[in-house]
Amino acid sequence: MHQPCTHLRLVALNIDGVLLNDTFSPVIGNFITSRGGVYDAETERRILSQPRRVAGGEMARAAGLDVTGEQALEIYFEERDRYVADHPVRPNPGAAELIERIRGLGLPVVCYGGLSKSHFDTHLGTWAHLFDGPGYVCTDSFRPGIKEIAVDTFGLRPDQVLFVDDVARVAEAAKGLGVPFVGHPCSFQRTFMEELAVRHIVDSLDAIDEELLRTLDAEAAAGAIWPAVTPS
Repeated sequence: MHQPCTHLRLVALNIDGVLLNDTFSPVIGNFITSRGGVYDAETERRILSQPRRVAGGEMARAAGLDVTGEQALEIYFEERDRYVADHPVRPNPGAAELIERIRGLGLPVVCYGGLSKSHFDTHLGTWAHLFDGPGYVCTDSFRPGIKEIAVDTFGLRPDQVLFVDDVARVAEAAKGLGVPFVGHPCSFQRTFMEELAVRHIVDSLDAIDEELLRTLDAEAAAGAIWPAVTPS
């Protein structure tokens, strides 16, 4: 084990879009555009990392469907099942190595996401021993879930937990709480993250290397994860 980090006490990794390939936003986009709707950045902002009941309603509205959010989700998941038959869910390149790097620095790791634990068990169950605490936290009822994971589940201060996520809504919550954050954006999310002044945005999990993890640890210790706002 390398010299452990001095400030960070946990790393929370989003499941879909970080540890697993993104099999959600492509289907959401097709769900909407195939019915004559427009799937653009603002539509995506209203849907991703929302509680399922909210996301379903937004999807129905964007697609012009006169159905409830729950009914829209039923249709959506049927379409997603067909999509993953041709585009299987799989770990993203470098996912296992990232977890090993984090643990090598003496940091526990937890996984989180909006689906039930069965999703984690199915696709990452063989890696369960690499995760700490409950292993997986379902955040559907309290998305994005930063405080609930850091404080309520692990009893840590928000600034002691590094979050890695593909959605800017999580970055926005992290910024508000002074939480260390790395963006691994999907679809339109990079632009939103840049607007939020996310300091660390990566295109691959390999980019979250030991140097970056130690930089984040030092920035968190100094309270400098997010750029200071200069009064106008």
